[in-house]
Amino acid sequence: MKILIDMNLSPRWVLLLQEAGFGACHWSEKGPATAKDAEIMGYAAANDFVILTHDLDFSAILAVTHGNKPSVVQIRADNLQLEIIGMSIIVALRQMQSELESGALLTIDPKRTRLRILPLFPLKG
Repeated sequence: MKILIDMNLSPRWVLLLQEAGFGACHWSEKGPATAKDAEIMGYAAANDFVILTHDLDFSAILAVTHGNKPSVVQIRADNLQLEIIGMSIIVALRQMQSELESGALLTIDPKRTRLRILPLFPLKG
């Protein structure tokens, strides 16, 4: 699985994910820092990447467009230090790898992990 790390996360994530066996690169290696989220999503979908982000806009775009790709992993934590949450992210990526390869939104916060299969449609009450 290839992971594209969003600009709002440190490039240090690349090495951590590579050492865990994932293909990984930071958006700064692929495109301009000022790129819109839609451009990053387009690149990720065209090149079979899963996006790792701390930005809620990617999930909002998936919801509005009902897109099937790219998969998005959003970290919902205040502390983004690799030493604090890095292993939790790696464990979740490994556990949900097949779903992410097929198309999913994975939300990871300190208390729980939530997975939604793409495309996203409104939850029924």
